Amino acid sequence: MLINTGGRTDTVQYFSDWLLKRFKDGVVYSRNPLFPNKVTRYELTPNKVDCVIFCSKNYGPILPRLHEITDRFNTYFFYTITAYGKDVEPGVPSVDQSIDILYKLEKQVGKNRIVWRYDPVLLTKKYTIQQHLITFGHMAARLSGHVSRCVFSFVELYEKLQFNMPELQLLTEEDMEELAEGFGSLAKKYRLPIQTCATKTDYSRFGIMPSGCLTLEAIGEANGVKFRSLKHKGMRSGCKCMVSHDIGAYNTCPNGCRYCYANKNPQLAAENYAAHNPDSEILLGEITPDDEIVYGNQATFLDIPDPQLNLF
Repeated sequence: MLINTGGRTDTVQYFSDWLLKRFKDGVVYSRNPLFPNKVTRYELTPNKVDCVIFCSKNYGPILPRLHEITDRFNTYFFYTITAYGKDVEPGVPSVDQSIDILYKLEKQVGKNRIVWRYDPVLLTKKYTIQQHLITFGHMAARLSGHVSRCVFSFVELYEKLQFNMPELQLLTEEDMEELAEGFGSLAKKYRLPIQTCATKTDYSRFGIMPSGCLTLEAIGEANGVKFRSLKHKGMRSGCKCMVSHDIGAYNTCPNGCRYCYANKNPQLAAENYAAHNPDSEILLGEITPDDEIVYGNQATFLDIPDPQLNLF
């Protein structure tokens, strides 16, 4: 099974001590966001976890101790670096600061285990199509040869986002076509493999591969292991990724990204972050007697020969 550390919050940037302690102790609990009294228990041991999936906008805080995980587990890293400034991503380092941190990550884990996420792509009066292409080109030039590929997706205008960012402009099909053509052309110029995330539209004519950024094939190749041929069910509509199990918690990330789907509002996230106990076995709060504990399904995806067959 795959453990995901960054789908619900930026665990690497803000909860590194907790995360490292969980892997050291070998167990973690994750509360179901839809049914809060249901808690899943996962064993964080190499024989139970096929790969640890990271997703962050700042790997700086964990870099000095990241080896405590990479020395024991297969790992895969998504590094989100976008075109936006502090007006949209208040807690995120600048573009060039982020790239410099990515270089340090590459020295530890190698480029084949790193995926650059340019996500989500949104438009405002400030962040125009032309501005995206200028910034993307600058980033692609610096990141080419230091990551395995780039993954991008277009923003989804859900209700909360329209409230948090009223200045957003609706992305038309023509807008997305122009952006995809531009990204594809720049990626080709800098010899950077590129693909979409959770996008049904086919942009292959621009040299852009279809969705599926978290596949067993990619993880296996990056870590030198072989996985069984399994169907990738996807995490949401248009997604072709392998299902992973998140150990974080919503409404806890202090980054304050205005497009964030994982926080109801910055104040609640700040309050929850302040209440976090790094010694707890669960990221937010504590396990209580009223919680219903279930054991997560940790069946392996690895292509391991049947030991019984070796007898013959």
